[in-house]
Amino acid sequence: MAEEKKRVGVGFGIMVVRGGKVLLGKRNEDAKKADSELHGEGTWTMPGGKLEYGESFEEGAARELEEETGLILKKMRVLCVQNDMNEFAHFVTIGFLAKEYKGEVHIMEPDEITEWMWFPLNAIPQNIFPPSAKVLEAYKRQAFYIEP
Repeated sequence: MAEEKKRVGVGFGIMVVRGGKVLLGKRNEDAKKADSELHGEGTWTMPGGKLEYGESFEEGAARELEEETGLILKKMRVLCVQNDMNEFAHFVTIGFLAKEYKGEVHIMEPDEITEWMWFPLNAIPQNIFPPSAKVLEAYKRQAFYIEP
């Protein structure tokens, strides 16, 4: 039987900032519920997800932010582009910076993300989803791309 051809996906990490703090969600400890091809169950992550066919980057990021948090994105900018891969999957992750949005944060997908919390930029949890860690690092270093 022929080996299945692996493909590269496109995903988003949306760095939502309010008052010097960044929004992170706790992924479910159960890998099936955490719903990520890159895994990362039990880690803290930014809102985000995968690009769907026919969407612009901005449409996809706005959709994912609303689906996961209930926040309506008003304005954002591309922060960085990262290459994220492990033994399970390979994604090009587009990091966005969102400072303008409306609404309050809600747990919209409780099986996937069990809680949302605001963290000061100098007190980010150690257990962070690797693609989200790269977006944060790019923000802190003001780098568009960080080599692996």
